[in-house]
Amino acid sequence: MLSSIVSSVDTSDLVLLTLLVGGAIVYFVSKYLNQPSSSRYSPTVASVTPSAVASKSNQSFIDRMKNENRQVLIMYGSQTGTAEEMSGRLAKDLTRYSKKAVVVDPEDIEVEDLARLTEVEDALLVLCMATYGEGDPTDNAVTLVEYLNAGDCDLSGVRFAVFGLGNKTYEHFNEIGIQMDKQLEKLGAKRIFHLGLGDDDANLEEDFMIWREAFLPKVAEEFGWELNTEAETMRQYQLEPVEEGKALFKGEFGRLGAYERPRPPFDVKNPYLATVAINDELHTEHSDRSCRHIEFSVEGSRIRYEAGDHLAVFPTNDSALVDRLISILDFEPDRAFRLVNVDEDASKRHPFPCPTTFRTALSHYVDICAPVKSHVLKAISEYCTDESEKEYLNKLSVANEEGLKEYARYIVKERRSIVDVLTDQKTCKPPIEYLLELLPRLQARYYSIASSPRVNEEKIAVCAVVTKYTIGDRLINGVCTRYLTTKDAGSKSPVFVRKSTMRLPHRTTTQVIMIGPGTGFAPFRGFLQDRQFHKNAGKEVGAMHLYYGCRHPDHDYIYKEELEKFQEDGVLTHLNCAFSRAQEKKIYVQDRLWETRDRIWESINAGAHVYICGDARNMARDVQATLQKIFREVGGKSETDAVAYFKDMEKTKRYQADVWS
Repeated sequence: MLSSIVSSVDTSDLVLLTLLVGGAIVYFVSKYLNQPSSSRYSPTVASVTPSAVASKSNQSFIDRMKNENRQVLIMYGSQTGTAEEMSGRLAKDLTRYSKKAVVVDPEDIEVEDLARLTEVEDALLVLCMATYGEGDPTDNAVTLVEYLNAGDCDLSGVRFAVFGLGNKTYEHFNEIGIQMDKQLEKLGAKRIFHLGLGDDDANLEEDFMIWREAFLPKVAEEFGWELNTEAETMRQYQLEPVEEGKALFKGEFGRLGAYERPRPPFDVKNPYLATVAINDELHTEHSDRSCRHIEFSVEGSRIRYEAGDHLAVFPTNDSALVDRLISILDFEPDRAFRLVNVDEDASKRHPFPCPTTFRTALSHYVDICAPVKSHVLKAISEYCTDESEKEYLNKLSVANEEGLKEYARYIVKERRSIVDVLTDQKTCKPPIEYLLELLPRLQARYYSIASSPRVNEEKIAVCAVVTKYTIGDRLINGVCTRYLTTKDAGSKSPVFVRKSTMRLPHRTTTQVIMIGPGTGFAPFRGFLQDRQFHKNAGKEVGAMHLYYGCRHPDHDYIYKEELEKFQEDGVLTHLNCAFSRAQEKKIYVQDRLWETRDRIWESINAGAHVYICGDARNMARDVQATLQKIFREVGGKSETDAVAYFKDMEKTKRYQADVWS
């Protein structure tokens, strides 16, 4: 019968049938591959035992707390990793009371589930909240802050405490921590410990030590917890060797082979390996400092940016420092391993991408240059064979007057890293895997983008002053700027773009006043390129006023030729330079601002937007004071009205700042 059917089918029918079958196979395979991985499983299994196939990552953090009998929820708003690291430390502290906390990144959850926290018996909510920019929440905490501020969440019966991370050089010091502390109380939660206000301009670690040392016994008293002395030395991660031939992380962050097979979107968890196209010195031979102009090629990445955005750069630690640690602790650096959380129910299985090698971890994943945190000193003191060294490290880790004073001197003021401490305390030999558990993650550094995509959307420029100075006989290098000096054209670096709120007005005719000393000029280079593009396209563009500061016109007047060209083309209508060290009396941008006060008031009163970029500690405050003085003495406003006028400019985004301390 089969032969008769075949004989009745001619060649054209066979070709058509083959095409139809082949097309069907392609359709079903592509449909399967394009499904989310979670939906590729048998629907029968999923319908019969949904709880068995649901992963912990898909489980609500509230369900986790209930199922695993955890009463403490710690959430963090972190831009540079410090609040995240402090949250982890608090969670580890709680194990001393035999309590396991759930530590949550608000970006990874459905924030509406927070309303269910009342379902957890004796729930304690701890927030570690950094304030970013001009009183804003960190990127990962925006949704959480918006949800809590909306006031739709009833947290009656929940107890809470908040530690804020801020910087007193900024006007809105610890705005988010203060705001969340008040808001949680409004939502019915009960404050069980006072708000902690950490100041990164002074000694953030000291502030946290003092708050934490008082917080822990208070919370134990509140809930009737008992101290478990055996938990003091418990480790969070255990070392597991990795068999030879296993694929290893070599510096990637999200997944193995991410740099060889990049997949957008690119962000802090999935940076793009960009090619350095240009790396030039901007200072002249007369300068005793260095400032680099670096352009990264992002061709084919689909990365988009606007003038005013930030470029994040992931640095690599100095190989000489890595080698020193290897020499001090005497371990096999290229051994493959993984660190696995001893708490099997923890959402964070590894402290950094694993499996990897010790050398890779020290180079890419942990910070070996930052001043050592107090809890690290306490932990490694147990590995001193010399009692005086052990006693000294313990002293540095205690939050009493003597310990805090010595910590501030030896660690903070003199900027001693883990390499420095282990060099000084010669008998201190902690296991390398324990040190890797203790050290904070190496974080990306953020730079204002110094270009406009309208000129070239596939190139992103930054400029950075190289940090390099000595303390005694020790040379201190900035981690990222030292790294950037080694990146010749053609080399690669992991990067991603972080959106900024600093934007040019939508109307090209609106005047802009830009105030940017040093590398604070970076975003304004992008603004000028933007406006030049529109001018070349035949559009009318408004006046651009630039107040530019540097030390000396022959030393560090960066982008001088470009500024002259912008003036020549009529894009930059007013250039006011302040050279602080070119004459006997120092002149700063705020002095030039005051000298041109009539023009400035006329422009602002006509609707001009004001932008400031650079140092927050002195320059930004002095500029704000000068602007308000202009409002009073030229604009005729009272002191109260001048302050109100400035606040209104901030509120309506006519005054925008991108400043750092």
